[in-house]
Amino acid sequence: MSNSSTGNAPLLNIANVLTVVRILMVPLFIWLLLADDGSHGLYRWLAVATFAVAIYTDKLDGDLARSRGLITDFGKIADPIADKLLIGSALVMLSALGELWWWVTIVILVREIGITLLRFVVIRYGVMAASRGGKLKTVIQTLAIFLYLLPLTTWLGSWAWWISAVVMAAALVVTVVTGIDYVIKAVQLRRSALQNPGGR
Repeated sequence: MSNSSTGNAPLLNIANVLTVVRILMVPLFIWLLLADDGSHGLYRWLAVATFAVAIYTDKLDGDLARSRGLITDFGKIADPIADKLLIGSALVMLSALGELWWWVTIVILVREIGITLLRFVVIRYGVMAASRGGKLKTVIQTLAIFLYLLPLTTWLGSWAWWISAVVMAAALVVTVVTGIDYVIKAVQLRRSALQNPGGR
């Protein structure tokens, strides 16, 4: 729900409800993966479905908030938190199940948490808007996780692993590159604000 202004929208609205639902789906998603325990059975498919529905609510609540003027301060804070909880839990669970290297999960999580903290640090100088690269990063991360979650080895064999690994590698590269880009923008934002303190 990325929008720069907050109107008089009530706190209890459909967009915020969907965001909260997405947060509540995270423990369900984790439980389903734990219940499946790497067997790629019914619980795995239910976990995939839960992840897909949660990702869809991310798009839906943003569209509703913008089109119906339902943007609130709560939504601005809760929406990115919900996204990071979902993506982060999926990465951690895939690594815990031995399906994704831990170092990949750690690199992505360090980047996500680091950039989030960086935004709070530089907010006194200005707001760092989400870049196209950042949005692309989210799309590729989501696709990579979805491919890892899908139990495709039954039909594709080792090809399923290679396809997932290639997409995850692309997600990792974009994640790191966009992270560096945000750091550069933060430095430039701070420098500009200090050089022109009355211009903000």
